[in-house]
Amino acid sequence: MTKQALSRGDLQQALGHAASDKRLEVLRRVGESGSISQAARDAGISYKAAWQAIDTLSSLGGVALVERTVGGSGGGGARLTAEGERLLRLADELAQARAAVLARFVGPGEAARGPDHGLGLRTSMRNQMPCRVADARPATGGDPLVRVTLAPDSGQPMVSAITQDSADLLGLAPGLPVLVLCKATAVRVAAGAPAPQEGVSTLCGKVWRVTRGQQRDEVTLALPGGVFWVGFADRPFARRKGQTAHASMASSALVLALP
Repeated sequence: MTKQALSRGDLQQALGHAASDKRLEVLRRVGESGSISQAARDAGISYKAAWQAIDTLSSLGGVALVERTVGGSGGGGARLTAEGERLLRLADELAQARAAVLARFVGPGEAARGPDHGLGLRTSMRNQMPCRVADARPATGGDPLVRVTLAPDSGQPMVSAITQDSADLLGLAPGLPVLVLCKATAVRVAAGAPAPQEGVSTLCGKVWRVTRGQQRDEVTLALPGGVFWVGFADRPFARRKGQTAHASMASSALVLALP
């Protein structure tokens, strides 16, 4: 995991929907309890979901927010890094600022409904990666589909296929920062590099976690730049933690959002 500090852009990604995002609640509970499993119980989610929340926040921030601890009566636990604590302090101040602004515009009673006044967004898409637009152009002359080439910090370009209308509404242009989202169920993980295929993007990373299933295995890859990417592999997946694997997804599965 990268040791760099959170930049202003990274913070915007990680705090995009702070008030309504369960991920920040998990991070806060880790800081309070010193335990991932206890944080999961307190938040009412599974241990695996708690780790996924931390992985996603770390991907968005580009820096480790939680570190494992070794020893003690319980045999070890977890604690927030300095950047994890900083992120929570900023989330608190952001929530207070949002509440103050809403109170001025809609009144204290309405503002009390929540700092985002119902505007926060939560998504089932577990894969989220900050990128910049490298290029955006129609697949062919007059084609209503636009091929958007993306440049993530991992240095592995991806291509998203969206409509021309969507590209226009987002104002896509080279250099524009975007957030790429992808359902884990749309990602296929394999040990070896697949043959190049039109309309398919491939990311190479190190196996971070494997969750065994009856029909398929869920695999989390750690990519360069501190990003995690989740997908599914045929069982039994032979790779172990630290070994190289590849994640592939169709260009139509990559959703673009403005941070």
